[in-house]
Amino acid sequence: MLMTVAFLQLTLGLYFIGILLSLVYLLRRSEFLARVAFAVTCLGFAVHSVVLAVHVFSGAEAQWVTFHKALSFFSWSLVLVFLLVVLLQRLYVLGAFMLPIAFLSLVSTAILPSETPVLQPMFGAMWVHVTLSMLGAVGFAVAFVAGVMYLMQDRLLKSKQFNVLSFKLPPLDFLDMLNQRSMLLGFPFLTLGILTGAMSAQLTLGSYVNWNPEQIWALVTWVFYFVVLMGRVTVGWRAKKAAYLTIVGFAGVLLTFLGVVLKGNGAPIS
Repeated sequence: MLMTVAFLQLTLGLYFIGILLSLVYLLRRSEFLARVAFAVTCLGFAVHSVVLAVHVFSGAEAQWVTFHKALSFFSWSLVLVFLLVVLLQRLYVLGAFMLPIAFLSLVSTAILPSETPVLQPMFGAMWVHVTLSMLGAVGFAVAFVAGVMYLMQDRLLKSKQFNVLSFKLPPLDFLDMLNQRSMLLGFPFLTLGILTGAMSAQLTLGSYVNWNPEQIWALVTWVFYFVVLMGRVTVGWRAKKAAYLTIVGFAGVLLTFLGVVLKGNGAPIS
């Protein structure tokens, strides 16, 4: 629909402005810029919510449960997390790191080939698998952001570069906590997403695992994050090691997405 396309373009425009203001905020001592960026992002999120609602309620499930719309939901959820964290912690600096990921995810829905696979419904409940998987990806994206910010702050402190950025980045302990809690939230969602995907494969294709690229990378990602979480809980992996590992882990999430795109043949995705 033309109106939906126009709203999507408006959403992208508002998010882009929010990103620019957030990046400028990193270099200037101006809380006003941060508040304006937050307000613009809120407006973009409201418009994005309308677009997502239209996709969900305008037709049958098979018409809206596509990889394009799954990415749109991922983007929407990531912005929602950002807005909630800002409201609770006043960490406006997160906008410069989280919003670009959400923006690129939403942009990809416009540039990906139209033949990107449709996610086939499972007794009218495929949205459960898609929602859980995307929420898991959101948790790992936040952990990735926390890891990147931790490494930046650690480097600034060790080099004694006490500039504007070093004062705006959160303390290392907070970033380490955010990293761990984000993984703890994302991992159960990924686990449930994999289980519901396996059930879908069994009911539609007669096999729990088909060993296609997206399933393989999803399993590899699950095992990787399981090892990292066990390392944090039992061995005490923390700080810089955990930051590096979550950055590597998020690369696995991106490869899973890439596997879906490369499939591009309209076959069911489990």
